Amino acid sequence: MNLDLKGRTAFVTGASSGLGRHFALFLAQAGARVAIAGRRAERLSAVRREIEAVGGVCADIAFDVTQDAQIVPAFDRAEAALGPLNILINNAGMNVSGSLTQLQIKDIDAVLNTNLRAPLLLAREAGARMIGRGSGGRIINIASIGSFRVLPGGTTYCITKAALGMMTQSLAHEWARHGITVNAICPGYIETELSGDWFRTEKGQAQIRSFPRRRLQKESDLDGMLLLLASDASDAITGALFTVDDGQSL
Repeated sequence: MNLDLKGRTAFVTGASSGLGRHFALFLAQAGARVAIAGRRAERLSAVRREIEAVGGVCADIAFDVTQDAQIVPAFDRAEAALGPLNILINNAGMNVSGSLTQLQIKDIDAVLNTNLRAPLLLAREAGARMIGRGSGGRIINIASIGSFRVLPGGTTYCITKAALGMMTQSLAHEWARHGITVNAICPGYIETELSGDWFRTEKGQAQIRSFPRRRLQKESDLDGMLLLLASDASDAITGALFTVDDGQSL
């Protein structure tokens, strides 16, 4: 199998921390040039230095994925620095936990805009560029086990991730003849900056004990699937949602 990403350019959203940072480092080590995107410019600069320290090629693109007018300039800056985009990792996401009746409308809008509207518009722009060049590409959406099961306190989050799954399949069908594959990875619970505090609480520890393997996932558990879907080895895989959750949804 050809898993080499040399000569490819990847655009990773939500790359200033957590899974996005990990994905960016991993893709760079696999040979890709990596554009890292996020709102926190200082953190992005730190991630860029990490990537460069291991011999990777990186450009940091500070912008807000929920601001429509910033999307095209962000892609323009990335391609000016690194060359034509081949891979989009739609990773940026958020959650505001709580009963739906108790959430503020601004919080609901923030989750919907970040987790669904932004990935759709980012895929739209990336797809248009890939179609225009006629060279195909890879779009990988980071969904969740919340795409197909209820996560307590996460109604809005689960709605967005379920919709992201259908977006994946719809775009895969729409762009199949252009050589663009669109797939989604559905992780389980991973300890990140957003979730770490919860999993250190008594209830969080009890939740971990409820998982079949009594543990949280590691970020690196997603590496194999990410590399497969980003590479030529996945040329016949499109419109698929891959559960990589350490058995948590069993």
